[in-house]
Amino acid sequence: MTTFVLIPGAACGSWHWHLLEAELRARGRAVVSVDLPCEDDAAGLEEYADAVVAATAGRGRLMLVAHSFAGFTAPLVCARVPVEVLVLVAAMVPLPGEAPDEWWAATGHPDAQVRRAGRAAQRAGDGTGAEGVPEAAVPGSAADPFFQDLPPELAAEAAVRWRRQSETPAARPGPMQTWPDVATRFLLCRQDRLFPAPFLRAAAAERLGVVPDEMAGGHFPMLSRPVELADRLERYGATTAG
Repeated sequence: MTTFVLIPGAACGSWHWHLLEAELRARGRAVVSVDLPCEDDAAGLEEYADAVVAATAGRGRLMLVAHSFAGFTAPLVCARVPVEVLVLVAAMVPLPGEAPDEWWAATGHPDAQVRRAGRAAQRAGDGTGAEGVPEAAVPGSAADPFFQDLPPELAAEAAVRWRRQSETPAARPGPMQTWPDVATRFLLCRQDRLFPAPFLRAAAAERLGVVPDEMAGGHFPMLSRPVELADRLERYGATTAG
């Protein structure tokens, strides 16, 4: 049986996958939802990969599902354990040796204000924000780059669940030497405010040489559309096996 390995993005944890995990388990699927050491200032991307490898010990037929910043972690895992398919969901795609902090300018991300709004929202959610609540920290607000398509109560809970994200992995040169020789799928969300669809279409084409698949929704489809996302992951697994 394929094991779906869910790898969170920056400042996130296994909770942000909980609706998708429940949907997959209800279908009889094996799921591992990983918590990364994102609050540990001594941990870089290699330690993030260590956490995923440890969580998948003894399991075969792995599908890695990497969200957002986890696009930097997942290729490192593929180089260390057998992976059948890698699914990048609204994810960053690194080049060999590229530091995450360099990625934004290198890819031509179109809106630095959106990035700053996102970091402000995360810091406010994890309790380390400055005095006052920035508009971006109000779930569902006009400036919210993450949860604008969630029901209000779920959006508020998702914002409270932010973890402190250390800057360590973003500042270090990326340890990836080459993109892994693993079947790779890229899925973008057409209403994503953090990584707009035209931007990700170009990034996927330039860095992976692929035309991404697309679905409706914002940056967190695992919360806004868990059933549709589960359907797509199952199809990816079936196609790869075929």
